Amino acid sequence: MFKNFDGYHLVEAYHKMRHEQRYHPGRVFKKSLEAVFVIIVTLVLWNLPVTAFGIEGLNVVQQRIIAIFAFATLMWVMEVVPSWATSVAVMGLMLLFTSDSGVKWLCDPDEVGPLLSHKGVMACFADPVIMLFIGGFILAIAATKTGLDAQLAKVLLKPFGTKSENVLLGFLLITGLFSMFISNTATAAMMLTFLTPVFRQLPPEGKGRMALALSIPVAANLGGMGTPIGTPPNTIALKYLNDPEGLNLDMGFGQWMMFMLPLVIVLLFISWRLLLRMFPFTQKTIELHIEGSMKRDKQTYIVIVTFFVTVLLWLLDSVTGINSYTVAFIPFCVFALTGVINRRDMEEINWSVIWMVAGGFALGYGMNASGLADVAVKSIPFSDFSPLLILAISGIICYLLSNFISNSATAALLMPILAIVCGAMGDKLNAIGGTPIVLIGVAIASSSAMILPISTPPNALAYATNLVRQNDMVKIGIIVGIISMLLGYSVLYATSALHLI
Repeated sequence: MFKNFDGYHLVEAYHKMRHEQRYHPGRVFKKSLEAVFVIIVTLVLWNLPVTAFGIEGLNVVQQRIIAIFAFATLMWVMEVVPSWATSVAVMGLMLLFTSDSGVKWLCDPDEVGPLLSHKGVMACFADPVIMLFIGGFILAIAATKTGLDAQLAKVLLKPFGTKSENVLLGFLLITGLFSMFISNTATAAMMLTFLTPVFRQLPPEGKGRMALALSIPVAANLGGMGTPIGTPPNTIALKYLNDPEGLNLDMGFGQWMMFMLPLVIVLLFISWRLLLRMFPFTQKTIELHIEGSMKRDKQTYIVIVTFFVTVLLWLLDSVTGINSYTVAFIPFCVFALTGVINRRDMEEINWSVIWMVAGGFALGYGMNASGLADVAVKSIPFSDFSPLLILAISGIICYLLSNFISNSATAALLMPILAIVCGAMGDKLNAIGGTPIVLIGVAIASSSAMILPISTPPNALAYATNLVRQNDMVKIGIIVGIISMLLGYSVLYATSALHLI
């Protein structure tokens, strides 16, 4: 993550902990067994007779994509290797065995069916949504490099005064705001660093320290819902909603924020009251002393102006005609030309997340370009499914999976399938508010999953402070998660009923 801010040691400690867990001898043996299991399942699906799938018109290329999808699902769910490594493997398998640049004797179109374009598979890494991600990362890196984030935190927290419950509200709102534009891991680490001197002021026997420590992951997880770049599932949902060859709903950055930002604000206020009720302060006042300052140089002012211009253009995309993907290039160009971002800063981009998302896009591309989506729609009576059933199952599965594996991996698995299902159901989904409720609902469900220290990096960072017990995290996580999903789906339904999406 970003090495330019004071909270980096927390992120580094988190990644070290994850590395030690992953390569513990007992875990390595377990993962080796799981890897063998995944390989066996993949090979069985790969070599079954085409007729065994019961899908009329299925060809060998489509069968291989089913096998690769199963491989990705098992690898992501079991976390045999890091999620981004699975995505790289997915794209490699598709290029070698399903594309027009694959192994010659295994990719004869006369025998296996129409092949995918290798350019199409590779283009998943340069999808416009990926550019949106990179633009968000560049803005975040520039903000931390110049100290703009710390300065904003100091300025924005000042109006909340010294009353303990107001300070808690301030940390919730500011953390939520930051996580809309900056990685929730970096945001959580930075805000927990600001809280370190505060923890020393509060009596150890009181629950106020626990309220403050829990406020950071709760706000970081909820805040990410507010913008398309706040968390990977949002961006993945936007990809399938706006796909010209798919749903083609043309949803913009500003349109997303129009209904998601009020939802986030309401959820943060609800979380505030819950935290105060469950973990009341015994000390009524807190003195904030936030260290760190903003650089006063030309580059800082370039970052400030560019940041606000970029956000403004994102909000006004329907007015300017410049879509959010193109706007994301503006900070990239400005910072590169003015020297704000250099070669070493580029190394700080979270490429693992980008690879993770690209692999999910490659699966979606393979399902559509190979014709697998079409034959599946014809063979499976999606139009007979209950819209409420689809809505409930997609939300529940996403919520459960996201509590145990990466929410990016969960979204990458579910979104391509749901896009196919929603397309096949057509107007039947209007009864529940249309396709956006299903896809954006999955993004909401993934951000609502926060019951365990392993659920999200912000949870793990808060747990590492030793001020939070796991059962307390489970309690607040379940309550906030359920409220978030219920309120989120209600807002989506109302927004759709008003034809705002």
